[in-house]
Amino acid sequence: MVADLLSKGFLDVPIDLSLDLFQEINKLKKEKNAVILAHYYQEADIQDVADFIGDSLALSQQAAKTDAKIILFAGVHFMAETAKILCPDKKVLLPDLKAGCSLADSCPADKFAEFKSKHPDHLVISYINCSAEIKALTDIVCTSSNAEKIVESLPKDQKIIFAPDKNLGAYIKKQTGRDMVLWDGSCMVHEIFSLEKITKLKNQYPNAKLIAHPECEAAILEISDYIGSTSGLLNYTEKSTAQEFIVATEAGILHQMIKNSPKKTFIAAPPNNSCACNDCPHMKLNTLEKLYNCLKYEQPEILLSAELIEKAKKPIIRMLELSAQFGL
Repeated sequence: MVADLLSKGFLDVPIDLSLDLFQEINKLKKEKNAVILAHYYQEADIQDVADFIGDSLALSQQAAKTDAKIILFAGVHFMAETAKILCPDKKVLLPDLKAGCSLADSCPADKFAEFKSKHPDHLVISYINCSAEIKALTDIVCTSSNAEKIVESLPKDQKIIFAPDKNLGAYIKKQTGRDMVLWDGSCMVHEIFSLEKITKLKNQYPNAKLIAHPECEAAILEISDYIGSTSGLLNYTEKSTAQEFIVATEAGILHQMIKNSPKKTFIAAPPNNSCACNDCPHMKLNTLEKLYNCLKYEQPEILLSAELIEKAKKPIIRMLELSAQFGL
């Protein structure tokens, strides 16, 4: 029965429309000793019901230290996998199994293993936005928050493969001047920002600061006033004296920016299509209704083999150790 209901990637169970889902989800969390971790790119309702909201680094740190029996990860598949790798004895849930990642998909494990074999003297640093199989082929995992410091912590003559995001890799390579071979992968959300439309917005809002995630293409980064991780962008908007910001990353982060700085103006940088803002279709597969069913029935569950967990855990732990060393 459950297998049939999960055929769409989520539990397609009708929900009583009279239910207060916020109240019901909070009740289920207490009953089941569950914690909800949500990425900044989730829809506003999910962010508001979550116990912890953060970027990839912060969510990994939170997953590693939680005492909850159940982790419900409101994000995408690789994030829930990371939680399972760090907490193999806990039940890890994902509201919709089809909430994948275009960047992770751009780096198949078999092709990457072949690529890695051609550079035997290179150390592999993989951006956390990758599959468990890629993590198992990695020496150190990184996030956009700590990538630069991790690269700089290595000996200057150390050759590096950076995967899977070529834009983040190129940015880190430029910042550090290090010898890095880049895997040719990218995020569909951060690659489709329109330089022409953003330039027009900058002319329309001359006092606005353009802030961008380093997954964006170089042309966007070159005209940005600030480049940083998701949490870095959020912190910048809180501390900056500027009152207007054009935000070049997934539009979900604007919810927290507005909550934290309600008197400031935030404008979502437009993509090169007819949409007004740039939403990740994978992130937005999760809904409050799916989250409720997921927690109620404790499905869909993330399952990984013990062998894969053991291999993939080492580079993540190395990242967490280095992040603690850097004070991140």
